[in-house]
Amino acid sequence: MAEALIVVATACGPPPRCPGCRVRARRVHSSYTRSLAERPLSGRKLLVRLRVRRFFRDRSQCRRRTFVEQVSGLSERYRRSSLGLKTWLRQVAVELGGRAGERLCRRTHLVAGRTRLLELLEPPTVPERSPRVLGVDEFAFRKGRTYGTLLVDVEAGRVVDVLPDRTSETFATWLRKHPGAEIICRDRATAYTRAIKEAAPNTTEVADRWHLLQNLAAAVEKTCHQHRACLRKRADEETAAIPEAPPLMPLPLHQLPRTQIIERTRHCHADVHKLVAAGWTVSAIARRLISTARPSGGSATPTSTSSWPPPTNAARQECWSRSSRT
Repeated sequence: MAEALIVVATACGPPPRCPGCRVRARRVHSSYTRSLAERPLSGRKLLVRLRVRRFFRDRSQCRRRTFVEQVSGLSERYRRSSLGLKTWLRQVAVELGGRAGERLCRRTHLVAGRTRLLELLEPPTVPERSPRVLGVDEFAFRKGRTYGTLLVDVEAGRVVDVLPDRTSETFATWLRKHPGAEIICRDRATAYTRAIKEAAPNTTEVADRWHLLQNLAAAVEKTCHQHRACLRKRADEETAAIPEAPPLMPLPLHQLPRTQIIERTRHCHADVHKLVAAGWTVSAIARRLISTARPSGGSATPTSTSSWPPPTNAARQECWSRSSRT
């Protein structure tokens, strides 16, 4: 199966109009082939090789000398994808954003990175009048450094505008340019309160749902803290009134299967305790166990760590001097 389908096409319509002066062209300057990425077809990439014409612009008043024709519904200037693919990618960017949209495009055989998806997003059209119920809250462009203000139509559930900062002057200026708000749902920031009293003093200010729940949780916590002695006394009374439960039947301890590694670990543990009881230091025990655990000669299995009786002081000194030289 081919990885991509290539469609070769040629623009052969009537001469187009100049995008500057809107006068129809008469002479062909040249032609060239441009590649346009299209929407996938049957799970495979689709590429359109479109041959277009470049026309002269003979009118002296127009600053253009030549221009290229565009196929309606397929191509536009400076773009290497079709208008249909552009619409698809814009919908993906609106619904999923950058990184998630990029992962979806990769699965559907669309070549689009997160930067390209975000570039397709267009700012919403700001209405001339403010919505009846306006929601105001701050958000972080970069947490701890740069903040902005988000304005939302609470009844319609859509973003109205985004302000570059969270100062009262910027918000007051926006309220003067966009009158009509009757209720403003805001957080507890003093900057927004000052802007509302300055630019829209007749509006009703209410707290949003999140801050109401936060205030309720803080009030409950404060009340419980003030009456913690009464609550503890009540809890002790209820605990004393509960009858004692019958003793639980002891469950048998879980026995691990006796494998080779478990037996080796038990022997090593016993050897360590024997060396400690014999007066060995921790470093000497570590060197002893490491040296006895290595295979000797051509043997592929480690030797036993149980070597008794313990070495003499001369043997320990020789082992210490040999390890310090290495």
